[in-house]
Amino acid sequence: MSRVVRVFRTLRNHWKKSTFAVCVLSYGSHWLYGRYCDNVLRREACLEAREFGRQLIAPNERLKKATVILNPAACNGKANSLFEKNAAPILHLSGIEITVVKTDYEGQAKKMMDLMEHTDMLIVAGGDGTLQEVVTGLLRRSDQDSFSRTPIGFIPLGSRNTLSATLYILSDNKVKEITSATLSILKGETVPLDVLQINTETEKPVYALMGLRWGAFRDVSATVSKYWYLGPLKTNAAHWFRTFHEWPLLHDVTMTYLAPTLRPPEMPPHQTSRPNLLYRIVRRLRNYWNPPPEEPPKEEPEQWEQQKLSSLELHIQTHNKNPVEPHINDSMMICAESDNFTVSEFITVGKQKHNDPTIFSETSTKLEASACRLQLPEATGGFFNIDNEEFEAMPVEIRLLPRKLHFFMSAERRQQLLSLMQ
Repeated sequence: MSRVVRVFRTLRNHWKKSTFAVCVLSYGSHWLYGRYCDNVLRREACLEAREFGRQLIAPNERLKKATVILNPAACNGKANSLFEKNAAPILHLSGIEITVVKTDYEGQAKKMMDLMEHTDMLIVAGGDGTLQEVVTGLLRRSDQDSFSRTPIGFIPLGSRNTLSATLYILSDNKVKEITSATLSILKGETVPLDVLQINTETEKPVYALMGLRWGAFRDVSATVSKYWYLGPLKTNAAHWFRTFHEWPLLHDVTMTYLAPTLRPPEMPPHQTSRPNLLYRIVRRLRNYWNPPPEEPPKEEPEQWEQQKLSSLELHIQTHNKNPVEPHINDSMMICAESDNFTVSEFITVGKQKHNDPTIFSETSTKLEASACRLQLPEATGGFFNIDNEEFEAMPVEIRLLPRKLHFFMSAERRQQLLSLMQ
């Protein structure tokens, strides 16, 4: 009993050191428990992947090949370590022949896609920038019609992974997010996604999966990190300080657009029976001696509609946020924020759009189109955000490529999106 009394007396006399020791031990225990939970998640994912690797294949069947485009610089240089610890063991246990190609500089993924040979699946390990480069390089290929049928997997390793919210169930645990995404690729369930083709007068086309954003809210979001010292108030402060330089923050643009096109029904593949040999010989001889007249296809002129806008922000986006939702038309959504915001409304809406750019106010103008052209005033500065990557603002033409690419998607996320529509 006397020993216990001495211990409590020592803790009381040295309460500062005791408090510091308790804090260190608590933090250390929490860190060790987190490491243990991460190792359990990795082990469970590897055991599940091993079942795929144990599946038997026919003697004349070859192993599937997968090419991984890895950006080691993503997530502030942590992407390579995250991939090797969480995704690489799962892929190697799955019985798939894996080829990992690492990028060394910005823009290299586009060049890699131009030289890449055909593969059974393409896996992008990085963030929004890496994914945008891979999609652009893929669709710039001369054989993109056949290469675009290759299913694409996305392993979220970047600081911003916008497409993850579409394909997978989000998690605060980075290890769980990466392992779940890798297992979804192995399970093989895919979903078609729309692509935006963005053409300029001087450069090659750029392709986007989510959309193009231009305006005041985009400009302020790019400067929020400068006010890191303000903590949770940095977003409000960035919008408030921006109103001191200029107000109102309006962007004028002349937009012409095409009406959306009717989406063709998804017909199951149907193989017609081949006619008999005698019928085919007679048909060939008839076409040889009396060839049918060739009539050029009639192309109806495109009906472009023009509209002048004065808006705080213009956002052109696909419907990839919920790709399983049925649509009558193939279209992209054009949203223009109202031009009558007060300063307080600008700060409130700006904070919401900083967290989710797809949120729009009730007074915003919305319309659907299959293509649009943006004519900006002369000497217009600023930048576009194309899938969260900055591009110089200039006149562009944007066309929708409906259901152009197929991405791997988790079955749980598909069911979750379907339940939200009910």
